Amino acid sequence: MTVQEISSIASLPIMTEAAHQVYPIATLYIVATPIGNVTDISLRALHLLSIADAVACEDTRNTAHLLTRFGLNKPLIAAHQHNEREVAQTLIARLHAGERIALVSDAGTPAVSDPGARIVDAVRAAGLRVLPLPGPSAAITAISASGLLNDQFYFVGFLPAKAKQRENMLHSLRGVTATMVFYEAPHRILDCATALVEAFEPTRQVVFARELTKMFEEIHRCPLSEAEAWIRADAHREKGEFVVLLEGATEAQDAEDVEAERILNILLAECSVKQAANLTAQITGRKKNALYERALQLKGQE
Repeated sequence: MTVQEISSIASLPIMTEAAHQVYPIATLYIVATPIGNVTDISLRALHLLSIADAVACEDTRNTAHLLTRFGLNKPLIAAHQHNEREVAQTLIARLHAGERIALVSDAGTPAVSDPGARIVDAVRAAGLRVLPLPGPSAAITAISASGLLNDQFYFVGFLPAKAKQRENMLHSLRGVTATMVFYEAPHRILDCATALVEAFEPTRQVVFARELTKMFEEIHRCPLSEAEAWIRADAHREKGEFVVLLEGATEAQDAEDVEAERILNILLAECSVKQAANLTAQITGRKKNALYERALQLKGQE
Protein backbone atom coordinates (compact mmCIF):
# COMPACT_ATOMS: atom_id res chain seq x y z
CA MET A 1 0.00 0.00 0.00
CA THR A 2 1.47 3.36 -1.06
CA VAL A 3 1.57 6.62 0.87
CA GLN A 4 -0.87 8.06 -1.66
CA GLU A 5 -3.30 5.21 -0.99
CA ILE A 6 -2.95 5.75 2.75
CA SER A 7 -3.67 9.44 2.30
CA SER A 8 -6.79 8.68 0.26
CA ILE A 9 -8.03 6.32 2.97
CA ALA A 10 -7.38 8.96 5.64
CA SER A 11 -9.66 11.36 3.78
CA LEU A 12 -12.60 8.97 3.69
CA PRO A 13 -15.68 9.91 5.75
CA ILE A 14 -15.30 6.72 7.79
CA MET A 15 -11.80 7.79 8.89
CA THR A 16 -13.25 11.15 9.88
CA GLU A 17 -15.74 9.18 11.96
CA ALA A 18 -12.87 7.31 13.64
CA ALA A 19 -11.09 10.58 14.38
CA HIS A 20 -14.20 12.04 16.03
CA GLN A 21 -14.40 9.23 18.58
CA VAL A 22 -13.02 9.65 22.09
CA TYR A 23 -9.55 8.31 22.91
CA PRO A 24 -8.84 9.00 26.60
CA ILE A 25 -5.34 9.96 27.71
CA ALA A 26 -3.53 8.01 30.45
CA THR A 27 -4.78 4.83 28.82
CA LEU A 28 -3.17 1.62 27.61
CA TYR A 29 -4.71 0.55 24.29
CA ILE A 30 -4.56 -3.14 23.35
CA VAL A 31 -4.37 -3.03 19.57
CA ALA A 32 -4.90 -6.09 17.38
CA THR A 33 -2.74 -6.10 14.25
CA PRO A 34 -2.91 -8.22 11.06
CA ILE A 35 -1.98 -11.90 11.29
CA GLY A 36 -0.84 -11.88 7.67
CA ASN A 37 -2.72 -9.66 5.25
CA VAL A 38 -1.74 -6.09 6.16
CA THR A 39 -5.07 -4.66 4.97
CA ASP A 40 -6.91 -6.50 7.73
CA ILE A 41 -5.94 -3.73 10.17
CA SER A 42 -8.98 -1.81 11.42
CA LEU A 43 -9.60 1.88 10.76
CA ARG A 44 -9.86 2.44 14.50
CA ALA A 45 -6.48 0.78 15.07
CA LEU A 46 -4.90 2.95 12.38
CA HIS A 47 -6.22 6.13 13.95
CA LEU A 48 -5.15 5.14 17.46
CA LEU A 49 -1.65 4.27 16.24
CA SER A 50 -1.47 7.68 14.57
CA ILE A 51 -2.20 9.54 17.83
CA ALA A 52 -0.42 7.24 20.32
CA ASP A 53 2.54 8.75 22.17
CA ALA A 54 4.41 5.44 21.93
CA VAL A 55 3.90 1.82 20.87
CA ALA A 56 4.94 -1.07 23.13
CA CYS A 57 5.65 -4.05 20.91
CA GLU A 58 6.93 -7.61 20.88
CA ASP A 59 9.59 -6.99 18.22
CA THR A 60 10.47 -3.40 17.32
CA ARG A 61 11.61 -4.42 13.83
CA ASN A 62 8.27 -6.03 12.93
CA THR A 63 6.23 -3.17 14.34
CA ALA A 64 8.41 -0.53 12.69
CA HIS A 65 7.81 -2.28 9.35
CA LEU A 66 4.04 -2.34 9.95
CA LEU A 67 3.91 1.34 10.88
CA THR A 68 6.01 2.27 7.86
CA ARG A 69 3.51 0.49 5.60
CA PHE A 70 0.93 3.01 6.79
CA GLY A 71 3.18 6.06 6.77
CA LEU A 72 3.48 6.17 10.57
CA ASN A 73 6.55 6.74 12.72
CA LYS A 74 6.23 6.34 16.49
CA PRO A 75 8.60 5.80 19.43
CA LEU A 76 8.79 2.04 20.02
CA ILE A 77 9.24 0.29 23.37
CA ALA A 78 10.34 -3.36 23.33
CA ALA A 79 7.86 -5.38 25.42
CA HIS A 80 8.53 -9.09 25.04
CA GLN A 81 8.21 -12.22 27.20
CA HIS A 82 11.57 -11.63 28.89
CA ASN A 83 10.98 -8.07 30.11
CA GLU A 84 7.22 -7.67 30.59
CA ARG A 85 7.28 -6.96 34.33
CA GLU A 86 10.12 -4.44 34.02
CA VAL A 87 8.71 -2.58 31.02
CA ALA A 88 5.30 -2.44 32.68
CA GLN A 89 6.72 0.01 35.23
CA THR A 90 8.04 2.23 32.43
CA LEU A 91 4.64 2.22 30.74
CA ILE A 92 2.84 2.94 34.02
CA ALA A 93 5.02 6.00 34.62
CA ARG A 94 4.26 7.29 31.12
CA LEU A 95 0.55 6.62 31.54
CA HIS A 96 0.53 8.53 34.82
CA ALA A 97 2.03 11.42 32.85
CA GLY A 98 -1.08 11.40 30.63
CA GLU A 99 0.18 9.53 27.57
CA ARG A 100 -1.70 7.19 25.28
CA ILE A 101 0.28 3.95 24.87
CA ALA A 102 -0.58 1.31 22.25
CA LEU A 103 0.34 -2.30 23.03
CA VAL A 104 0.76 -4.63 20.06
CA SER A 105 2.21 -8.08 19.40
CA ASP A 106 3.92 -9.23 16.22
CA ALA A 107 0.59 -10.41 14.83
CA GLY A 108 -2.99 -10.72 16.03
CA THR A 109 -4.34 -9.84 19.45
CA PRO A 110 -1.81 -9.18 22.23
CA ALA A 111 -1.82 -11.32 25.39
CA VAL A 112 -3.30 -14.38 23.63
CA SER A 113 -0.37 -16.82 23.47
CA ASP A 114 1.72 -13.67 22.97
CA PRO A 115 3.28 -11.20 25.42
CA GLY A 116 1.03 -8.60 27.01
CA ALA A 117 -0.96 -10.22 29.82
CA ARG A 118 1.56 -9.27 32.54
CA ILE A 119 1.66 -5.69 31.31
CA VAL A 120 -2.14 -5.44 31.32
CA ASP A 121 -2.23 -6.95 34.81
CA ALA A 122 0.31 -4.45 36.14
CA VAL A 123 -1.41 -1.46 34.50
CA ARG A 124 -4.78 -2.48 35.93
CA ALA A 125 -3.23 -3.03 39.36
CA ALA A 126 -1.90 0.54 39.16
CA GLY A 127 -5.47 1.78 38.77
CA LEU A 128 -5.01 2.86 35.15
CA ARG A 129 -7.37 2.36 32.25
CA VAL A 130 -7.00 -0.41 29.64
CA LEU A 131 -9.02 -0.27 26.42
CA PRO A 132 -9.04 -3.08 23.81
CA LEU A 133 -9.29 -2.40 20.08
CA PRO A 134 -10.50 -5.74 18.69
CA GLY A 135 -9.30 -7.14 15.42
CA PRO A 136 -7.54 -10.14 13.86
CA SER A 137 -7.22 -13.37 15.84
CA ALA A 138 -5.78 -16.55 14.35
CA ALA A 139 -7.94 -18.78 16.55
CA ILE A 140 -11.25 -17.14 15.65
CA THR A 141 -10.27 -16.91 11.97
CA ALA A 142 -9.60 -20.65 11.83
CA ILE A 143 -12.77 -21.60 13.72
CA SER A 144 -14.93 -19.48 11.41
CA ALA A 145 -13.71 -21.39 8.34
CA SER A 146 -13.56 -24.87 9.87
CA GLY A 147 -17.17 -25.97 9.58
CA LEU A 148 -16.89 -27.79 12.91
CA LEU A 149 -20.38 -27.78 14.37
CA ASN A 150 -19.82 -26.77 17.97
CA ASP A 151 -20.83 -23.56 19.70
CA GLN A 152 -18.04 -23.95 22.27
CA PHE A 153 -14.27 -23.92 21.92
CA TYR A 154 -11.45 -24.59 24.35
CA PHE A 155 -8.32 -22.55 23.73
CA VAL A 156 -5.21 -24.58 24.57
CA GLY A 157 -2.57 -22.51 22.77
CA PHE A 158 0.90 -23.98 22.32
CA LEU A 159 1.46 -27.56 23.48
CA PRO A 160 4.60 -28.36 25.51
CA ALA A 161 7.68 -28.95 23.36
CA LYS A 162 8.74 -32.05 25.32
CA ALA A 163 7.03 -35.26 24.20
CA LYS A 164 6.13 -36.56 27.66
CA GLN A 165 4.62 -33.30 28.83
CA ARG A 166 2.71 -33.00 25.55
CA GLU A 167 1.37 -36.53 25.92
CA ASN A 168 0.20 -35.86 29.49
CA MET A 169 -1.56 -32.66 28.50
CA LEU A 170 -3.37 -34.26 25.57
CA HIS A 171 -4.49 -37.16 27.75
CA SER A 172 -6.06 -34.65 30.16
CA LEU A 173 -8.05 -33.20 27.24
CA ARG A 174 -9.63 -36.44 26.05
CA GLY A 175 -12.96 -35.69 27.70
CA VAL A 176 -13.27 -32.08 26.49
CA THR A 177 -16.42 -31.76 24.40
CA ALA A 178 -15.66 -28.30 22.99
CA THR A 179 -13.61 -27.81 19.83
CA MET A 180 -9.97 -27.60 20.97
CA VAL A 181 -7.73 -24.87 19.57
CA PHE A 182 -3.96 -25.33 19.41
CA TYR A 183 -1.22 -23.08 18.08
CA GLU A 184 1.83 -24.79 16.63
CA ALA A 185 5.16 -23.82 15.07
CA PRO A 186 6.08 -25.29 11.66
CA HIS A 187 9.03 -27.35 12.92
CA ARG A 188 6.74 -29.14 15.41
CA ILE A 189 3.60 -29.61 13.34
CA LEU A 190 4.34 -33.24 12.46
CA ASP A 191 5.14 -34.08 16.09
CA CYS A 192 1.87 -32.38 17.05
CA ALA A 193 -0.11 -34.45 14.54
CA THR A 194 1.54 -37.67 15.71
CA ALA A 195 0.76 -36.86 19.34
CA LEU A 196 -2.89 -36.13 18.50
CA VAL A 197 -3.19 -39.43 16.61
CA GLU A 198 -1.78 -41.31 19.60
CA ALA A 199 -4.00 -39.56 22.15
CA PHE A 200 -7.41 -39.36 20.44
CA GLU A 201 -9.81 -41.46 18.41
CA PRO A 202 -8.83 -41.73 14.71
CA THR A 203 -12.33 -40.72 13.59
CA ARG A 204 -12.19 -37.28 15.18
CA GLN A 205 -12.08 -34.39 12.72
CA VAL A 206 -8.98 -32.20 12.72
CA VAL A 207 -8.40 -28.91 10.90
CA PHE A 208 -4.98 -27.57 9.95
CA ALA A 209 -5.11 -23.84 9.20
CA ARG A 210 -1.76 -22.69 7.81
CA GLU A 211 -0.54 -19.21 6.82
CA LEU A 212 -3.96 -17.66 7.49
CA THR A 213 -4.80 -14.57 5.38
CA LYS A 214 -1.47 -14.86 3.52
CA MET A 215 -0.77 -15.76 -0.11
CA PHE A 216 -0.27 -19.47 0.59
CA GLU A 217 -3.13 -19.86 3.06
CA GLU A 218 -4.32 -23.45 3.41
CA ILE A 219 -7.19 -24.79 5.51
CA HIS A 220 -7.50 -28.58 5.47
CA ARG A 221 -9.97 -30.74 7.35
CA CYS A 222 -9.76 -34.52 7.62
CA PRO A 223 -10.18 -37.44 10.03
CA LEU A 224 -7.34 -37.58 12.53
CA SER A 225 -6.25 -40.90 11.01
CA GLU A 226 -5.26 -39.04 7.80
CA ALA A 227 -3.45 -36.13 9.47
CA GLU A 228 0.14 -37.38 9.33
CA ALA A 229 -0.16 -38.54 5.72
CA TRP A 230 -1.54 -35.16 4.65
CA ILE A 231 1.37 -33.27 6.21
CA ARG A 232 3.97 -35.64 4.78
CA ALA A 233 2.47 -35.44 1.28
CA ASP A 234 3.87 -31.95 0.68
CA ALA A 235 7.01 -30.42 2.20
CA HIS A 236 5.35 -26.99 2.12
CA ARG A 237 2.88 -28.21 4.73
CA GLU A 238 5.62 -28.04 7.36
CA LYS A 239 6.05 -24.32 6.78
CA GLY A 240 4.21 -21.34 8.24
CA GLU A 241 2.41 -20.78 11.51
CA PHE A 242 -0.45 -23.18 12.30
CA VAL A 243 -3.77 -23.17 14.06
CA VAL A 244 -4.91 -26.74 14.70
CA LEU A 245 -8.54 -27.43 15.59
CA LEU A 246 -9.60 -30.77 17.04
CA GLU A 247 -13.17 -31.98 17.25
CA GLY A 248 -14.34 -32.37 20.84
CA ALA A 249 -15.40 -35.63 22.46
CA THR A 250 -18.92 -36.89 21.88
CA GLU A 251 -21.08 -38.21 24.69
CA ALA A 252 -20.41 -41.72 23.40
CA GLN A 253 -16.66 -41.19 23.52
CA ASP A 254 -16.93 -39.75 27.01
CA ALA A 255 -18.89 -42.82 28.13
CA GLU A 256 -16.25 -45.08 26.59
CA ASP A 257 -13.53 -43.26 28.54
CA VAL A 258 -15.46 -43.78 31.77
CA GLU A 259 -15.88 -47.48 31.00
CA ALA A 260 -12.18 -47.89 30.16
CA GLU A 261 -11.19 -46.29 33.46
CA ARG A 262 -13.65 -48.52 35.36
CA ILE A 263 -12.06 -51.64 33.83
CA LEU A 264 -8.57 -50.29 34.47
CA ASN A 265 -9.36 -49.73 38.15
CA ILE A 266 -10.68 -53.28 38.53
CA LEU A 267 -7.61 -54.81 36.90
CA LEU A 268 -5.19 -52.67 38.92
CA ALA A 269 -6.49 -54.32 42.05
CA GLU A 270 -5.23 -57.69 40.77
CA CYS A 271 -2.49 -56.95 38.22
CA SER A 272 0.62 -54.86 37.71
CA VAL A 273 0.30 -51.49 36.02
CA LYS A 274 1.64 -52.89 32.75
CA GLN A 275 -0.65 -55.93 32.78
CA ALA A 276 -3.69 -53.83 33.67
CA ALA A 277 -3.00 -51.43 30.83
CA ASN A 278 -2.42 -54.24 28.32
CA LEU A 279 -5.61 -56.08 29.27
CA THR A 280 -7.71 -52.89 29.27
CA ALA A 281 -6.38 -52.03 25.82
CA GLN A 282 -7.38 -55.49 24.54
CA ILE A 283 -10.87 -55.22 26.07
CA THR A 284 -11.69 -51.65 25.08
CA GLY A 285 -9.59 -50.99 22.00
CA ARG A 286 -8.06 -47.96 23.69
CA LYS A 287 -4.41 -47.03 23.18
CA LYS A 288 -2.12 -48.97 25.48
CA ASN A 289 0.33 -46.12 26.12
CA ALA A 290 -2.42 -43.75 27.24
CA LEU A 291 -3.91 -46.43 29.51
CA TYR A 292 -0.48 -47.13 30.99
CA GLU A 293 0.00 -43.46 31.84
CA ARG A 294 -3.46 -43.30 33.38
CA ALA A 295 -2.76 -46.44 35.38
CA LEU A 296 0.40 -44.86 36.79
CA GLN A 297 -1.62 -41.81 37.80
CA LEU A 298 -4.27 -43.97 39.51
CA LYS A 299 -1.62 -45.91 41.41
CA GLY A 300 -0.01 -42.64 42.43
CA GLN A 301 -3.34 -41.38 43.77
CA GLU A 302 -3.59 -44.46 45.94
